Amino acid sequence: MSAVDSQPAPTPSPEAGTTSTPSSTSSTGSTSSSQSRIVVRTRATRLRALDGLRLIAALMVAAYHYGGRDGEVAEAWGSSAKLQFPTLHSWFAYGCLGVQIFFVISGFVICMSGWGRPLRSFFASRASRLLPSYWAAVIVVTAVFALPVVAYEAVSPSDALLNLTMMQQPLGVDRVLGVCWTLWAEVRFYALFAVCVVLPGANRQGIILFCAGWTLAASIAQAANEPLLDLVLMPEYAPFFIGGIGLYLVHRDRRDAYAWGIVGVSWLLGQHYAVAGLWHAPDPDFFSYRTSAGIILVVTLGFAAVAAIALGLLHRVNWRWLTVAGALTYPFYLIHEHLGWVAIKAYHQGLHIPSYATFLLTIATMLFLAWLLNRYVEGSLTPRLRSELSGRR
Repeated sequence: MSAVDSQPAPTPSPEAGTTSTPSSTSSTGSTSSSQSRIVVRTRATRLRALDGLRLIAALMVAAYHYGGRDGEVAEAWGSSAKLQFPTLHSWFAYGCLGVQIFFVISGFVICMSGWGRPLRSFFASRASRLLPSYWAAVIVVTAVFALPVVAYEAVSPSDALLNLTMMQQPLGVDRVLGVCWTLWAEVRFYALFAVCVVLPGANRQGIILFCAGWTLAASIAQAANEPLLDLVLMPEYAPFFIGGIGLYLVHRDRRDAYAWGIVGVSWLLGQHYAVAGLWHAPDPDFFSYRTSAGIILVVTLGFAAVAAIALGLLHRVNWRWLTVAGALTYPFYLIHEHLGWVAIKAYHQGLHIPSYATFLLTIATMLFLAWLLNRYVEGSLTPRLRSELSGRR
């Protein structure tokens, strides 16, 4: 998600395992090559609507990167994205909120996947889910940016190697993948959840105390303005992770008043941080203008969508292709931004394909590359890495 990902057990956000109801039992495997040729892990019952929501969030972020801002993407288009998408650019600007939706999904899925799981198994599932596609994406983007025909500057060899650890963000090293800052948030969330919930053993009371304690501590960190507390407690992102956890408790028992309280408080805090971070007064010098009402609406729709899934209101959304969509979301999210610049420039400036067709063709190209990563990287390395780390060979 999250880092966002296609299989819980997050995301975004990146999530290992699969989305399922609490009573489902896990198994591993892959779809047959005669069907989708997409590698997925299955359980008894999937929440396929959650897979679809992941893909929607990833496409929102891609729309933002391709047409909702300027910067390097303007170089790819040959002009400002405002000129390429005179009407849609203002809508695309809200796509960055797909990250917050990823975090809500990640909270839901990580709570589901960590319930009743020992710490070693939890660590193995997270590492095996996040790392194979991430390593491949870092290598591929570094190699492509090193090509003489590509105008974008590659990071130094030392920085590229450090990026393989996912520790580039705290160490202040140049990022190979623009979206990897969200993975750093995911990793910190996993660490907090592992130490405070998985290690002592996940149960309803402990999770409620964890959510309440993290919410209070994050608010104190915001008031204290202490960098170390901000780094650990992530006050601007905590409400989204906590809200997702609360929605999983709702999924287990829709009459749980404490769970609904967690969700409500998280939504109130989340919309505040989203507006504080993304709203500004109207200014013609800015690329686009997001209204506070628009930001609140998108955050609310994200919470509402996960809530609808938690309550079973979208159980009819159970098409098998959504499993494929969920499997492609994480690798797509990793590669879409920087490789998207290269594709846009090739299609639009090189082949003179119109803007809207280039936009759709770039999305399709990134989905195809995500399929390759899922099929040949995740399909090979993920089960091996999980087995090694969990001690089940």
